[in-house]
Parts: sequence; structure tokens; C-alpha cells
Amino acid sequence: MKMVLLDAQTLGKDVDLSDFYKLGKFDIYQTTQNDEKFERVKDADIVITNKVVFDRELLEKLPKLKLIALTATGMNNVDLKASEELGVAVKNVAGYSTKSVAQHTFALALSLVNRLGFYEQYVKSGKWQNSEIFTNLDKPFFELYDKRWGIIGLGAIGKETAKIACAFGMKVAYYSTSGVQRKEKYPSLSLKDLLKTSDIISVHAPLNEKTKNLIDEQGLGFMKQDAVIINVARGGIINEKALRDAIENKKIYAATDVLEIEPMQKGSYLAKLRQKERYIITPHVAWGSVEARKRLMRAVYKNIKTFIKKG
Repeated sequence: MKMVLLDAQTLGKDVDLSDFYKLGKFDIYQTTQNDEKFERVKDADIVITNKVVFDRELLEKLPKLKLIALTATGMNNVDLKASEELGVAVKNVAGYSTKSVAQHTFALALSLVNRLGFYEQYVKSGKWQNSEIFTNLDKPFFELYDKRWGIIGLGAIGKETAKIACAFGMKVAYYSTSGVQRKEKYPSLSLKDLLKTSDIISVHAPLNEKTKNLIDEQGLGFMKQDAVIINVARGGIINEKALRDAIENKKIYAATDVLEIEPMQKGSYLAKLRQKERYIITPHVAWGSVEARKRLMRAVYKNIKTFIKKG
């Protein structure tokens, strides 16, 4: 089997790929541009990728290709209908990043709630050294205890987040983006009621027709003054122009690990925010703890090994 990894850089420099050489000829590319795809995969039996797009036009040119092994849960970069018609298997990995994403959600929340950006800068600027008192309470912060944490999308990551929120003594409620109502230990609310009553809201839903621009100017307007909203799911679920306006108007605090177009573009609505203490943007890293990436690549290896054995 000839295998090609097209975007190794998305996995981090510390990932161990040595086991893959045991499965056959293995070529690694750090990144792959659109005009480089065909030449790199034309002779491959197996392609490993995270975000490189395989549309029908490309798939039809690859009669040798047998498997696309995704280093991700999402499969929207592959034309699944075309791959099925052409006999190309597509394998993803689910559940590897649940704890990593939930942890990052709380890292973002606690940083904003405790105004860590302000206090960190206060010390690093040298202002504390010149203070006449031992403390600084210029930016009031609040306890999580007895506050409401609203969750949009109560899947595996949403449930892990809810569990941690409960450990802080918070009251958890959720909104189901699918509309499917299951018996859960937390109350289910309408989106409007969740936005109106929550002190912190985190998004853990897939991006689809129901969730595209799910939270817009009106939705953000429902939120409490100085409430926190966190998106660690997919860009496009929260309208970025509306989010910018809500932050700049000092309505809310916000954190996002995902944008509609990644990497961030110079013209992004969120590229030049002035209210720096009111937002945090991280570059789509919530999934990527060391442990999560190890789990991911073990699962990718297993997917490929199982596929070869069956073949």
C-alpha cells in the first residue's frame, strides 16, 4: 500500500508517525495546496488528511485510491456521495477530543470571568510595583457558583462541559439544535430563553443548515449585560459581524476558537476589535491537547490497519 499524508502540519510537530511506516510506503507533506493535490495522490492507495478537499472532480481522477483516512471527526471536506459511488472508503475519528475541548472551554470562560487579561497586563506593565495598596479590584469579577451555564448542543462535548460546570456549583440548561428531545438531567430551553437567562453560554453543535448563523444580532441582544459566550464548535454558528458589534458595544464578553474562514483573514470582522479585555480568540486549538492528538493518531492507524486487513 502507498500512503500519503497531505497536511502533517495540522497535527503538530510533536506527533509520532513512526507506526505508519509499518503499513506500507509512506510519504509526508507538511501542507498541500489545491494545485499540488493531484500529483501527490495520483498513485496513492490511501490518503491521510485533515482539511484537504476531495471533491468529485478530483476523486474521479484517482482510480487507484481506496481509502481516505481523516484525522478529524468532520467529513465535510470529502464529497461522500461521490466517494461511495466510486468505491472509495472514508473513515473519520470521533470522540478523541471531548476532554480537550471541554477543558479549553473552561480555560476561555475562566480567563474572561476572572478578567485575567486585565490583571495579567497590570502586573506585567509594572503598575503593581508602583501601587500604594496590596491589591487591585478595578475590574470586578464574579464566582461561577450558582450562575447558569447554557449549552447549545448537548452531545459528548456538551455533556462533558455540563459535568464540569456542575462541579463549580452552576445550574446547567441546554438548547437542542437538532430539535430532538431526549431525557436528560438538565432542563431544555428554547434558544431565546437560554440566551436571556444564562450567565455563560458555550456552543458545541455541528455546523449545518439549522445552525448556520444560529446566533445573530437579535440572539446576542437577548443576552444579559456582560454575559459570556464561547464558541468551540464551528465558525459560522455565531454571526461574526453581530458578535463584533456586541463586543464593541460592551454588551457581552466572548471567546471563540473557530472562525467561518480559517485561518483568520485580514478583512475578518473580528480582526481589529478594540475592546481587547472583552474577547479571546484562539486559533482552532481546543481539540489539540497532546493526549487528544495521540488518541486521534492511534485511531487513524487502527482505521487504516483494519481496512488493509479486510482488503
